[in-house]
Amino acid sequence: RWTRELVYEMLRRRSWLDALLAERVSGGLARLDADVIDLLRLGAYQLLAMGSVPPYAAIGQTVEMVKSRHGIGASKLANAVLRRLDREREALAVAVPDDLPDALSLEYSHPRWIVARWLARWGEDATRRLLVANNGEAPLVARPYHIVREQLEAMLEAAGVETADAPLVSDSIVLVSGVSSMTELGAFKRGLFHLQDPASTLVTRYASVPTGARVADVCSAPGGKALELAHSAGTVFASDSSRTRLARVRENVRRLDVQNVLTFVADAMQPAVREMDAVLVDAPCTGTGTFRRHPDARWRLKASDLAVLPSMQRAILRASASSVRPGGLLVYSTCSLELEENDEQVATFLAEHPEWRLEPPPSGVVPETVLDAGLLRVLPQRHGTDGAFAARFRRPTTGVAA
Repeated sequence: RWTRELVYEMLRRRSWLDALLAERVSGGLARLDADVIDLLRLGAYQLLAMGSVPPYAAIGQTVEMVKSRHGIGASKLANAVLRRLDREREALAVAVPDDLPDALSLEYSHPRWIVARWLARWGEDATRRLLVANNGEAPLVARPYHIVREQLEAMLEAAGVETADAPLVSDSIVLVSGVSSMTELGAFKRGLFHLQDPASTLVTRYASVPTGARVADVCSAPGGKALELAHSAGTVFASDSSRTRLARVRENVRRLDVQNVLTFVADAMQPAVREMDAVLVDAPCTGTGTFRRHPDARWRLKASDLAVLPSMQRAILRASASSVRPGGLLVYSTCSLELEENDEQVATFLAEHPEWRLEPPPSGVVPETVLDAGLLRVLPQRHGTDGAFAARFRRPTTGVAA
């Protein structure tokens, strides 16, 4: 837990740390090895923001690690920089840029290009709310399985876990405190719940697959949506192209003792199933709706990814359409906020498949606040959850093939 706090919070404050470090490194951070920069960030965060770490320990351990990995010269630099930070801690300040994207990028530690995109789309107030949401810690949200919410809540509270209501999904439970080890909780070991953000739960509710349906979840890992689909489906065919990632699906299916989920390795661009009543394409995406949960993702993402990933998404969506029986459903979803991965994919698919139609879910299956002209659109800055997007397509019963 200590390591997680150190790494995640360093990532959430990286721009601020970099600004402080750059002023104290002759020639700036760009001249340093990337690993040395990371070690300096970790040391600076411990020094300035982790009250549990004495300054001498934050400096000493960082310097020793730099020395062991990069030699005495680099360790002397690290020692000088961190000691200067410690001496000047009461007067530390970073100049705020006049340019709004630069200023928000520095204040909330997001890449400037992402901030600029969101400002152009939503304006300053909504973008600030999104950036604040992304820097909060994502809660643990439990989904009851085999039992109802009240039973799970009683079991968790008996185990000393404080709980609260989850947004948007009434039968999910936020685990507020008292969870020292998830795997030691009796309800977890007995397979009575799994963890899933409300945004992901809403995707499966929005899908609204028929009771007893044959359903394919073609990008299944880590498996939470397959588990939710299994509540009403007759059989869920859960596949993923990665055997390693599929192992997480299998572990969840085994722990929860779910009998109607069949797992197998398959490339979603080469469909392995046919005549499905419904197919869920939870497509690989930039994940910009999950930055609070994965603070590293904001720094790994490149602008070019928004050209590469949509091409893959279109290919998967086209291929998956051939697995849907006449009259069946195709559901496309992402955990992205970006129009290229969401609305533009819907428009492209309908242009290429004019015989298919966009179909909203039955009334009442998801809150009206997350519906946008029949599409599912969950926004962190508005709904207090991860971000998610989904669209339901209905194949015609007769006529043109997929």
